[in-house]
Amino acid sequence: MVERASALAGHYSATRFGQEGDPGVTLCEVPGLVLHQVSAWPDTLSAVAAEAALAVGLTGAPGPGLAAAGTAGALLRVEPLKWWIYRGEAPELPADTGTTLDLSHARSHVRVSGPQAATCLNRHLPLDLRDAFCPVGSVASTALHHVGITLWRSEDGFELFVPRGFALSTWEILIETAAQFGAEVK
Repeated sequence: MVERASALAGHYSATRFGQEGDPGVTLCEVPGLVLHQVSAWPDTLSAVAAEAALAVGLTGAPGPGLAAAGTAGALLRVEPLKWWIYRGEAPELPADTGTTLDLSHARSHVRVSGPQAATCLNRHLPLDLRDAFCPVGSVASTALHHVGITLWRSEDGFELFVPRGFALSTWEILIETAAQFGAEVK
């Protein structure tokens, strides 16, 4: 496998900025992204769901707009007929059952966390990110400053999967927005 190169490498360093005190927002690029897309055909949905769940160590696949963590990775339901396997390997599927695609080099993974993370992101995202409406395990396809992204609310914060070609401009927007809350880049 070709070694993955970061789209953000050399464009940031660990620092604190913005308001004084404890940071309200923490930003980091999560290195070593392993991301596979698993797609089903309409008549093979349940079979592919079972294979994808098995690949990450789950007994069942999450429903639309949800994610679940298993023993060998996480499974995110990103579209009606598609899942993303995060930090796991894609199952082998016959062509008449479904398809798999390695997205690891096509996306950058940015984590936004901290007590003001939802408020910071809501400056740009047309989603209600409050706990009651976007609990841990939620997944959504949305746009951040006209860039299509996938957002997953994990136990660690808001995971943003950004197209590689837009990673730097998206990062810069997040840095500028996070400054008003007091921010830390890890």
